[in-house]
Amino acid sequence: MSRGGSTGAGRGGRTKSGKPRPGTGGYGKRRLEGKGPTPPAHQRPGHPAQRRAAAASRDAVRGESRGDSQGRGRPGESGDRAAGRVSEGSGYGARAFGDRAAGGRPRGAGDVPEVVAGRNSVLESLRAKVPATALYAGPRMDSDDRVREVIRLAADAGIPMIEAGRPELDRLTGGAVHQGLALRIRPYDYAHADDLVDRARAAGQEPLIVALDGVTDPRNLGAIARSVAAFGGHGVLIPARRSARVSAGSWKASAGALARVPVAQTPNLVRALTSYQEAGLFVVGLDAAGPIPVDELDIADGPLVLVIGSEGRGLSRLVAQSCDLLARIPVTAATESLNAGVAAGIALHEVARRRPSPA
Repeated sequence: MSRGGSTGAGRGGRTKSGKPRPGTGGYGKRRLEGKGPTPPAHQRPGHPAQRRAAAASRDAVRGESRGDSQGRGRPGESGDRAAGRVSEGSGYGARAFGDRAAGGRPRGAGDVPEVVAGRNSVLESLRAKVPATALYAGPRMDSDDRVREVIRLAADAGIPMIEAGRPELDRLTGGAVHQGLALRIRPYDYAHADDLVDRARAAGQEPLIVALDGVTDPRNLGAIARSVAAFGGHGVLIPARRSARVSAGSWKASAGALARVPVAQTPNLVRALTSYQEAGLFVVGLDAAGPIPVDELDIADGPLVLVIGSEGRGLSRLVAQSCDLLARIPVTAATESLNAGVAAGIALHEVARRRPSPA
């Protein structure tokens, strides 16, 4: 008889002599159960990715509560990103910036508090004068030139320094590598879409507004902010969803321009553009297949909204349909598309050439 011929042995996972069958631990094959597949990192308790996900979820809840209490529209109301895009090669994107709000409150960097972690990142943020509310530093931290400069810049800017232990820093940064330093960024105070027009009219100028459609890189937002400030723009309009927001990266890329010009947020970009048209503004979308070169825009000296889409995808179908006309930036190689920030700078330069210089 074979070794496993006994029915009882098969059920009990033991040999004929009564010893456990090798590999069964004394249990039958059908009773052995594994732990299943390894869960993703963000679901493993104690994993850095899980801590970051939990921190992001808490911040989102706090942000929603804050937005509801202020009576502001929340993301989720936008209907302008429906199916379809204008041509695949229409790779243009844009944004802008602005002054303090009418109430005089200083502008910050996002709709919920952001934390910058790491010595180099904190130092670069302070050098760029990113508005911050607190600097967190670990106890008995090794002091080097970067730490000494961080402390000096924070003191000069009037940013309070708070001593925090490693567990607290881990919690604040969501488990990121912080090297004993973390900087909390002030939430950005977004303007209303109508404020951008009011700002231009108060200065006795024709409005020049840059609207974004699907531009998601915060560094592009900052870079375009510099161009808008340089060429006399009055602000930027961004959708509440699927768009870059003012963050520490935006502040650093803007080189301070975001402190001078406002960024407005709208729950529905198409509806906001329609309101601008009703107020007498022309809406021009940048598209690689546009029939008019941007340097031939006869309406550039009037009240204008320049709409710039994401690189590669371009303008969404509904946004393109809501524009009064589409214009292109002539390029030598038809297969190439322009970075959103580059496209915005070129278009704003051409528009500024046709407009009267500010007094």
